[in-house]
Amino acid sequence: MNSIPFDVASSHSHAAADDGDTVRSLYAALSSRSAPPRRVALVGTYRPRMCGIATFTADLHDKLAEFHPDITVDVYPLCAADTPADAPRHIAEADPDSYARAARHINESGADALWLQHEYGIFGGPDGEMVCDFVDRVAAPLILTCHTVLSHPSERQRAILHHLVARASQIMVMSSHSLELLVAQYGARREVLTLIEHGAPDRPFGRQGEFKASLDLSGRKVLMTFGLLGPGKGLETAIRALPAIIARHPEVLYRIVGATHPNLVSQEGEAYRESLEALARDLGVTRHIQWDNRFLETEELLDQLEASDVYLTPYPGLQQSTSGTLSYAVALGKAVISTPYLHARELLAHDVGRLVEPGSSAAIAAAVNALFDEPEALLAMQRRAYRRGRETIWPRFAGAAARLVETAAAPAPNSVSYTATPGLRGFYAMCDATGMLQHAIGIVPDRNHGYCLDDNARALMLMNALEGIDPAERMRWSMVFSAFVQHAWNPDLGLFRNFMRFDRGWCEDMGSQDSNGRAVWALGDTVERSDDPDLVAWALQLYERVLPSLAGLESPRTLAFVALGACAVLRRRPDHDLSRECVRHAGEALMGFLESQRRPGWHWFESVLAYDNPRLSQALTEAGSVMGESGWIDEALASLRWICGIQTSASGHFRPIGSETFGLPETAMPFDQQPLEAQAAIEAAAVAYELTGDVFWRDHACMAYAWFFGANDRGAVLADLTTGRCRDGVTPRGANLNCGAESILAFQLSNCRIRSIVATTRTVTEGNRLEPTREVSV
Repeated sequence: MNSIPFDVASSHSHAAADDGDTVRSLYAALSSRSAPPRRVALVGTYRPRMCGIATFTADLHDKLAEFHPDITVDVYPLCAADTPADAPRHIAEADPDSYARAARHINESGADALWLQHEYGIFGGPDGEMVCDFVDRVAAPLILTCHTVLSHPSERQRAILHHLVARASQIMVMSSHSLELLVAQYGARREVLTLIEHGAPDRPFGRQGEFKASLDLSGRKVLMTFGLLGPGKGLETAIRALPAIIARHPEVLYRIVGATHPNLVSQEGEAYRESLEALARDLGVTRHIQWDNRFLETEELLDQLEASDVYLTPYPGLQQSTSGTLSYAVALGKAVISTPYLHARELLAHDVGRLVEPGSSAAIAAAVNALFDEPEALLAMQRRAYRRGRETIWPRFAGAAARLVETAAAPAPNSVSYTATPGLRGFYAMCDATGMLQHAIGIVPDRNHGYCLDDNARALMLMNALEGIDPAERMRWSMVFSAFVQHAWNPDLGLFRNFMRFDRGWCEDMGSQDSNGRAVWALGDTVERSDDPDLVAWALQLYERVLPSLAGLESPRTLAFVALGACAVLRRRPDHDLSRECVRHAGEALMGFLESQRRPGWHWFESVLAYDNPRLSQALTEAGSVMGESGWIDEALASLRWICGIQTSASGHFRPIGSETFGLPETAMPFDQQPLEAQAAIEAAAVAYELTGDVFWRDHACMAYAWFFGANDRGAVLADLTTGRCRDGVTPRGANLNCGAESILAFQLSNCRIRSIVATTRTVTEGNRLEPTREVSV
């Protein structure tokens, strides 16, 4: 659990030691924060809606604005079904499209955090399940306030909260019980949990007489309950206690303040309130009850609270973890008599208030009479309450909230050296005499998942690209990876296999289309770039044998990978007719895909976004270049600029398409982000830069490279220059700590390409322009 900016235990000890008659506010001006300005998207019900969460959301907004104006808070209020919600910041609670629009607006706003108020009844769908898709669409770190944590949820309720907990970067709770329940039942990690008690006003102590006079209550002993009226308030129990109280203290007045809950009114009108009034008549206590059938604004509520002596919360349900009015009453120094629901047990501990048995009118009457019988005991309890309330006053609450925002927000990225060459220790640790292992647990290779053609083809390309390694070392590993590619070829089917177990047995007779296309690309890359003529001869021979067998593979990425390999061969052997025919076919097919799928706002080859997206534009660009098709190049660069825009955040960092996007039409989900996409963006942009000289492409490549070093949605540093390792991606909770082959290779190959850009430029301007002679911050 994260610490909060005040010491609860120490505050209790000071309160206990205070023997003086004067109770003073402990609030002192907070020191100014040195953190950068932040922007928060705040989602929940909001004023003028009448509910406790709406009040809490409004208080959170107002107090951050008052005490921490360097935090900009954009409110995205949830609107009931009958409320117009046409503004981008309004969310119609039952409309999935409204959630999607709000998520897009939040992403485009450059928010540093999404702060979500969660209660099952305020979001759309069964148990409010629409909230799950909503948080999945938002890129900013999620701060989750759990207003209700059920100990016995339904299966769906558990699944919803479990999903939110899994996505959250920080979780705020307002009771210790909720915190422990989240750990025990919902899998929350303690390090993301923060206990911040419900905030409360900071007003002087002991002004009952002044406010009683303003309400014409002078001379009365005033009890009060406030809130939306409904059967869950237990008001029947309190009303039944009045005869015994009045018999001892005839000047008592019980003030019941608050409108009937709107949902109850829509179902049965004012039948519930009328039943309470009938009960009061039957008991003969009508003259001792004052009704105020309104939902009060905060300042008027506080004035009415100040006019009371004792605050009653006779709730029959004991699972309520938060009560804003209970917090207010304690902070104003009211003696509280309450049933032992969760919030009351914690806030009223150490004799701050009096707990009574649920449903017992006799217990309420006895507690009230005991306090009114002994004015000194009443005053002592009020002082204890006031001292306890100093721990929750708004400046302290706002300080804790601001700290939570700062903790959740992604830190500034590290400086990036575009010329530094990463080590290879992490790469070699994943390799053996068979090839490169697929996966790792942390940094340790995971033999359970064996090898794959995809990674070994990429590893061969890395050997072609690396500079400054010993020729014998290059040849040794080139042979290992080439042998894997050779062995993967299945001549009986005319296709490559992909997955191999650690015992060197193949898991399949043929691999995916994309793995076949990537193998062809690696062969073409070897033909173009290897400096060993015998290895070139091997690669060309296998390439020519394989290429005709893949003519029937028509998926866009497979075509792109094959075309990239064929373009590589043509750059070394311009008269290679088989490659020229292949590139012609792939270029026409990609143009056809683009033409058939393109529509306003969607300039792409497919109706979905998947992995390695910029490769499609890169392949069409290279095909246009080698074939002299300027129209292909123009369309390729237009599509590449479009995908660059999709993968650039509002704050200017790279936001790769997340794997959760896969299969969703015309959608871009932010997580999980993978290094493969950053590599594709860098290499596609490098091709465009080399072809056009437009610095936009150079800058986009730099931005994508900086993603590896923390310029991402979580500030997660993925790449380690010392070992050359790379984490497996960015999740909603930060870095995936595993360092698999695909990630290591993506980083190593990205470095090779970014250094090739450095070698062609010496211009330095503002922002994240390249400067090869020193480190620059991006």
